[in-house]
Parts: sequence; structure tokens; C-alpha cells
Amino acid sequence: MKHFFNRRQNIVTEALDGLLLTSRPGMLARLDSYPDIKVILRADWDKSSVALISGGGAGHEPSHAGFVGRGMLTAAVSGEIFASPSVDAVLTAIRAVTGPKGCLLIVKNYTGDRLNFGLAAERARAEGFKVEMVIVADDIALPDLAQPRGVAGTLFIHKIAGFRAERGDSLADVAAFAASAAADIVSLGVSLSTCSIPGQEHEQRLGVDEGELGLGIHGEPGVERIQLQEAGKIVAIMAERLAASLPVTGEFALLINNLGAVPPLEMSLIARDVLSSSLAGRVKLIIGPSPMMTALNMNGFSLSLIRLDMEREAALASSVEPHAWVSPVMRHGINILPLPGAPVGEAVAAASHDPLTEKMVAAICEHLVSLEVELNRLDARAGDGDTGSTVAAGARGVLAQIRSLPLADTPATACGGRQNSCNQYGRFKRCSALHIFHGRSKIDGWDGNSIKRAASRS
Repeated sequence: MKHFFNRRQNIVTEALDGLLLTSRPGMLARLDSYPDIKVILRADWDKSSVALISGGGAGHEPSHAGFVGRGMLTAAVSGEIFASPSVDAVLTAIRAVTGPKGCLLIVKNYTGDRLNFGLAAERARAEGFKVEMVIVADDIALPDLAQPRGVAGTLFIHKIAGFRAERGDSLADVAAFAASAAADIVSLGVSLSTCSIPGQEHEQRLGVDEGELGLGIHGEPGVERIQLQEAGKIVAIMAERLAASLPVTGEFALLINNLGAVPPLEMSLIARDVLSSSLAGRVKLIIGPSPMMTALNMNGFSLSLIRLDMEREAALASSVEPHAWVSPVMRHGINILPLPGAPVGEAVAAASHDPLTEKMVAAICEHLVSLEVELNRLDARAGDGDTGSTVAAGARGVLAQIRSLPLADTPATACGGRQNSCNQYGRFKRCSALHIFHGRSKIDGWDGNSIKRAASRS
């Protein structure tokens, strides 16, 4: 697996500096403690409110540093790729941002994170700081696991706790609000691949026709392998598992998270399938689809839901500074506008039938569809590899409308109100039979010459 990096030892620090260089001037800063301690914090922080600190191993970008800013995190502590930050790193962050109102640590439920954030909190309290900790354990993939993993649902807590801290609530109130919300979050992911760590050999444990349900955000094994199938069917499996973990009543916010390598085209399709699934009727707010808590280049996605009340809804909808946060939208239908009318007086050719012509056109179209892969392969050598798909799409369009075409007319008189279809029809009728004309194909006893004569006659 290929990756862009300079030296493996510097990947995380250089990536964090890239974040700082591309953020609004005066928004973010880092402590002068590279490379061992990697803390990104608000440059404008005055310690007048409850501080929020989160973090964990790198590789989940934009989490967590991408969510530092007004209305969300005060600081983020990063370890190396998939490695928890040290106790000293977390303690340094606490010292840097905690004022009289104290700080809240928001921690994903992994052993290293719990241990290191927890020990840092104890040491900070011994130094006189007011520190509370909320652990997020939202992954439902392994129902018998005593300590469920913390995954993308953690982002709900960043946002909800950030809202309460920004308005000046006490540490006790912010922590209680965050803990209550964390108990009402469920998440489930699926992936068609594991992830590849830069500079390390990659071992793909999934077969070419396999996916994995409940894969962890560090590549940990999921609950089961599933056959590669239509996206809608995969979403239906996830929706069923998630619904079983939800309370019977209530409305929810849905976070559709790209785990790193799913193209935007496919993420939009997945969003459509999710919002057509059995979950859709219970979703009020939609966040995403977007890469918000990734697993490097994992080719998968996750769905997270949090039960809403008026205060949580207001918190999620409030404006914040970090660009990594995607503002939620209310669930709604698709707005479809009517087609513009044809110019007055434009002639529309009536459908007409000619069995011989119809047979010829259908044969040509079917042959072109069969050549889709080969034409794409040839085109890819010199172009963008889409010629086969383009021609096949046109052929399928003609086949779909063949009974409404003026097959008994000449192309010059047949293109009334069906410009697109008739253009395709005319081209196919006069030109597209070249593969067959050269005698390379036989269709129901016709050879190339008989098809050519039929095309000339019509």
C-alpha cells in the first residue's frame, strides 16, 4: 500500500503542523513540546470557562485536533498512530488550559486511553486542578463485550459538552450533561477493507468478496464477516442491529461517518439508503456524510445515533468554529421540480414499428452493452476509461425506449420531440453496427451484410 509521507517518525507532528498552517490565523496553537508531547489548543483561550480536552492516537483525523475551537474542544492530545498519548502528555494539556472552573476529559473507551487519561486526571487533582472524566462506549458491534469501544459517537459529546461549556455552565453540570448523553449513543460500522499504516507492511485479511461488520477504528476484528452485496442490503443489516439497541420511542440525530476511503459518490448513495431504511422515520437531524472520525484509509463507514431532547438538539445545532464539524440538517424529502415544457409547435414524431429494424437496433444495442468492459479497458490506455460505459448507457437508453421510437421512419423525420433518444437511435442505426458489419457477429441467422442491407434500406 502506497502512502504520502516524509519520515515515518514525523508523520503525526508534520500533519498537526499542516492543520495549524491551514487554520484561520489566531484560532489554533500548539505547545512547544514536540515530538514527545503533541497538544493542539485554542489560541484565544483565557481559562474563564470549563475546558474540554479529548484525544487519542493519531490516524482518526480530523479527530481530535480538527474539533478544537470555539464551541467544541479546548485542547486535543495526540499520540502516535493508533497509540494513546502518554500520561505526561495529557497532564501537560490539563495544566495548559485548566482554569478555576476546571476541565472535563472526554475519552473513548479503549484501555490505553482510559488508563492514561485517568492517571493524568488523578495527578492533576493532586496538583489542585478540578478534573472530571466522561468515557464514551457507543459501539454496539460486540454486545457481549464488557467494555464496548468508543467510536464516532464521541463526536456528539464533543459538541454537546462544548455547547454547555461555552455558555458558562459549571464543571459538574457540563460533566453530568455529557455523561447522560453518552449513555444514549449507539454506533455501528462496516468496512470492505482493513486500514494501512504508513511505513508498515499491510496485510489484508478480508477476501475480495467480503466485508466486515463492526470493524474497529484501529482495524480490530468485527462481529462477523459478510458477503459483499448491494449497499442497501448492508445498510439494512446495520439498521436492524442499531434499531435493536434503541429505545422504543424518541427522535434521534444521525451521524453518517466516512471511515476514510469511501468516495463521496458512494457516501451520498449510502446516505440515501440510510434515509430510506427502517431507521429513517426516527431520524430528526442528519450530520454528514463526512469523514469525521476516520481509521486512516479504511474503506468503510459508520452510523451513530443519539437520542434527542430539546437541549441536545439545541446543542447539536449551535454554530461552532471548527470546520471539521458538519452542521446538522433536518430530515426532509427530495424537492423535485417539473421539467420545462417543449417549445410551442415543436413536432413530436409518433411511434412506429418495423420488426426488422427493431430486431436490428436491439441486436446492435445488446452487442454494444456486451462490449462495455472491453471498450473501457481500451479507452483507459489513452483516456479516462469511460467510452464503454458511455456507449453502453446510450444503448440501454435506446433499448428502454425502443417501443416508443419511430422505427418505420427515416432518421431525418423521426426526431421530433425525442431529441436525445432519436439522436442515439440515428447514430446506432447508421453507425453502431460496425462491429457486426465486419462479419464478426451473427444474430439470429443474420450475417453482417444482411444487417448492412437492412440498415441501408431503412
